[in-house]
Formats: sequence, C-alpha cells, structure tokens
Amino acid sequence: MSAGSPAPAGGWTTGRIIALEHPIDRLVRLRLHVEDRVDHLPGQHYVVRLRAPDDYTAQRSYSVASDPDDPLLELMVECLPGGEVSGFLHDIAEVGDVLELRGPIGGWFVWDGDVPAIGVAGGSGVVPLVAMARFAHRLGLSERLRIVAVARTWEELPYAEELRRYGAFVALTRENLGDRVAAPPYPSEVAPLAAGAERAYVCGSVGFASYATRLLEEAGVPVDTIRVEQFGETG
Repeated sequence: MSAGSPAPAGGWTTGRIIALEHPIDRLVRLRLHVEDRVDHLPGQHYVVRLRAPDDYTAQRSYSVASDPDDPLLELMVECLPGGEVSGFLHDIAEVGDVLELRGPIGGWFVWDGDVPAIGVAGGSGVVPLVAMARFAHRLGLSERLRIVAVARTWEELPYAEELRRYGAFVALTRENLGDRVAAPPYPSEVAPLAAGAERAYVCGSVGFASYATRLLEEAGVPVDTIRVEQFGETG
C-alpha cells in the first residue's frame, strides 16, 4: 500500500474464535478466522458486537494485534469494570463461538512504514503498536519504528517478551527492571528514541494519553506529529 492511500475498510461480517487464552487474569487473547476478511493496516481496529436472544446489542472497539500477513485476526482484550463486551469475551466466550465483527476501521492511527515513527503506550494500549512491530519485523523495517511501553509490572504488560525481542524500551512503574529503578519514562530516556521520528503514536487510557503526549513534547517531538488513541471504561 502506497503512502497516502486511503486505509482499507470493511463492513459487518463474522469471525469464529479459533484460539482463546488468558495471559493474565484480566486479559483475554482471541484469534479469529474472519469471513470475507479485508486486509488491515497496523493501528486499525475492529468493532465486536454481541447480540442477546431479545436482540439487545452491545458493541465495543478493539485494536488489532496481528500483522496484516497473519491468516487470523488477533485481538487482546482487557476486561474493564462494567464492560459488557469485554466481560463476555473474558468470562464466557469459548473456542468455536462466532462473533459479529466490523472492520478494519480507522485511517488516522495507522502506520505502513512510510515514515520513521515512535509509539508510546500504556498497558493494553500496546496492542496496536504490537501490530506495527510485527509488520515492521516481517518487512525489515524495524529500524523505522521505536516503541516505549509502560506498565506497572512486567507481568501486567501484554506481549512483554515479544516487545523486548523487538527492542522496545520498557518502563515499569511499580517494580525495577534490570538496572532501571521503577519509574515512568523520563524525557531524557525517550529523546534518543524519538530522534528522527516524523510521526508519533500514543495509546492508552485518557490520563496516560495526556501524560505521554507531554512526555513526547518534552522529548522534542513536534505536537502536530503526535496521533493519539485513548480508551476507558464503558458508561
């Protein structure tokens, strides 16, 4: 896909759960076979819609973790308090279940390797950056993508080992990691990673997105190059 081309978009379809696992208690990793699947770009998301017998529906958007070349669609869902969809996917869904899906969706928070970039994510916000890292690794573009992943502990960071293999800088706030004392990332740590980046991606909770945007600005990243995707609990 050439730079500047419209991002792909798909309509409503169905996906069958092929694999399901809980890396830690509050997370569920789903791998689905999607009917009539439209290839996505790293950073895009899907809507998952649940339908009750009385036709009541609830839906929620989730970022894609899989590389576009992966034959299955991968989602990593955090079970949030009060989340109808995330609660069902975490507690009730089983291998073989068929879900209503719409996607891929989104053209703002995408990266196709066209420019050097940096991504800063907190907790489950790393999911779209994992898709970008997998894509970059497959195409030999890893030097064009730098990732800063923030979590309270190593166990709570989704895809922690995979991110480390891709060279991500990991900052833990509740436990030490190697010689690094527990703390949020400092601008002085991020600045070398941001050098030369022409685009920045921030993904996480509302509070984290605000913090990470300030962090990037303090590290020298122009504010007009920062793209933000934030999430939170359902109402």
